[in-house]
Amino acid sequence: MKAIPLLTLLAGLGLCTCATLAAADAGVERREAGKLVFENVPETPPALRETLRRYQNTRSAVFQDWLDDGSMLITTRFGQTAQLHRVTVPGGARTQLTFFDEPVAGALAIPGSGNRFIFERDSGGDEYYQAYLSGLTGAETAITEAKTRNESFLVTADGKLLLWSRVTPGSGDYSLEAMNPADPASRRIVHAGRGAIAALDVSPDGRRVLFTRYLSITSSKLYELELASQAVREIRPSKREIAYDGGRYVDGGRSILTLSDEDSDYQRLVRIDLASQRRSAVSPADLRWNVEAFELSRDGQTLAYSVNEGGRSRVVVEDLRTRQALPQPALPVGVLTALKFAPDGRRLAIGINSATSPADIWVWDLAAAQLTRWTTSEMGGLDPAAMVAPSLIAFRSFDGREIPAWITRPRRDGRAPVIIDIHGGPESQDRPGFNTRRQFWANELGAAVIAPNVRGSDGYGKAYLKLDNAEKRQDSVRDIGALLDWIATQPDLDAGRVVVYGGSYGGFMVLASLAAYSDRLAGAIDIVGISSFTTFLQNTEGYRRDLRRVEYGDERDPKMRKIFAQISPLNLSAQMKRPLFVIQGYNDPRVPYTEAEQIVAKVRAQGIVPADRVWYLLARDEGHGFRKKQNIDAQREAETLFLQQLFGAR
Repeated sequence: MKAIPLLTLLAGLGLCTCATLAAADAGVERREAGKLVFENVPETPPALRETLRRYQNTRSAVFQDWLDDGSMLITTRFGQTAQLHRVTVPGGARTQLTFFDEPVAGALAIPGSGNRFIFERDSGGDEYYQAYLSGLTGAETAITEAKTRNESFLVTADGKLLLWSRVTPGSGDYSLEAMNPADPASRRIVHAGRGAIAALDVSPDGRRVLFTRYLSITSSKLYELELASQAVREIRPSKREIAYDGGRYVDGGRSILTLSDEDSDYQRLVRIDLASQRRSAVSPADLRWNVEAFELSRDGQTLAYSVNEGGRSRVVVEDLRTRQALPQPALPVGVLTALKFAPDGRRLAIGINSATSPADIWVWDLAAAQLTRWTTSEMGGLDPAAMVAPSLIAFRSFDGREIPAWITRPRRDGRAPVIIDIHGGPESQDRPGFNTRRQFWANELGAAVIAPNVRGSDGYGKAYLKLDNAEKRQDSVRDIGALLDWIATQPDLDAGRVVVYGGSYGGFMVLASLAAYSDRLAGAIDIVGISSFTTFLQNTEGYRRDLRRVEYGDERDPKMRKIFAQISPLNLSAQMKRPLFVIQGYNDPRVPYTEAEQIVAKVRAQGIVPADRVWYLLARDEGHGFRKKQNIDAQREAETLFLQQLFGAR
């Protein structure tokens, strides 16, 4: 695809005038390298590229599923993108099964098929995932319809029914699709739903499908679909806002297990009797953390679930019938990435990502009470002993509320510059997993990294989740102001050299913070961030629009549109007085690239920040964040050059 110059494109979209074009184009140096377009970004010195290389060459292993023969499918990267591999024994070789330019997003084994499986991938980060049926050898077969988004794949224990969700471009309504994996021509729609629906389980008799409709992070619904009659009934109908997550049939299909925050500030594991609709607690009712995931053995006898305790995962294993605790795995401290019983129910795969080593996979043998490490991912030449673990802090915000944050401090003397790394979502949670970017900042730049879980973050109860909704949006930005106050009180931190960094909603937070606190910042790095809530909601993909309106507010409402006009960074750009670096994927379906280009053009045109101090990096073959190694490497190099300029000028 031929590159379209930024300002020519903006003019065509009516986002800037000819006078603006002339003003903004002054001081802009543009170059291209493959699919990347750099504006004002210098060439990377070889020495910096070599230093970064060690951090960029680490690998991780993410569990996908167990195959029939007891081996496992994992995704890992040995080239430019994460691909599917097979591991047959603990510590065994990773045999690569897929070889695409685009990363494989996930995989699902087909029971009883002789090691056949389904895998998903998109194109250029567009997130219109297609699914393919494959084996350990031979060509794959496409099983989904082109130019549709397909997700949430589920297969029955006998391997004869595959279910998934499908949505078409521009629509927010998903359908449930089904097929026999042995006969791709059997693909059919079993339910044309409303909104974001996904199948969770199929009853043991194969007649009913448990599915969910996601409305927001604090609201969802559970339903049963009778496959023969197509009849749908809601489980535990309520007008109250209740969030459910996941679901499995138990007791021969008479009950279900699910996560629910009904009558609680936290997600708990509960059992719902389908006949009486009564709910009973499975995890401790007084648990003050979210149950983040659960897994059931195929015979329904053994339960495993994970509790998110302030960001760290704790796995619990118990007998579901007797509710007695079984021997518990002593796992490394970290964040759960996977939890899945083997088909025989005797082994439990547990993916753990710790703060000082890449994500890997462990297997818990229930009978032997033995934990075995199946993968040991490469550190890319890094010394594991040099990795720095973050510590948990809290700072008091404008309303007296305590805001949790993780801080990674460099092992150096003196006052360190600070990078405030703000997560996206906004309903995500920053957790202490392995992060080579932060390790590089601490070890090579000597910077302290603070990752705040501002109000609206997940993991601290639904009341905390709602504190930034709609008209309360700026309260989360004020949390960053309170963090700046806290930094100024720390003898080992340099309040004169603070940079805000973040992606997606975190990118909005970066831009909003730059407008609100320019005099207290050295600069900002915005990655695929929202610059105007109105244009974002108008242009984001249809399957996301209504879901985002629940969180951010509805731009069609005049009252909310007025608030958007007051808080959108695009309208506050005159208050941005420090250097800005914007990074964007051209194919982003969530936050369209126009969000990046309009803020870059406007900040340059105003002349408050010299045009050559406004950097821009566009990847034509990426979407919502970079996933190809060569692009990630280029991003890290450019970010480092930007940070070096900011931290070096005092």
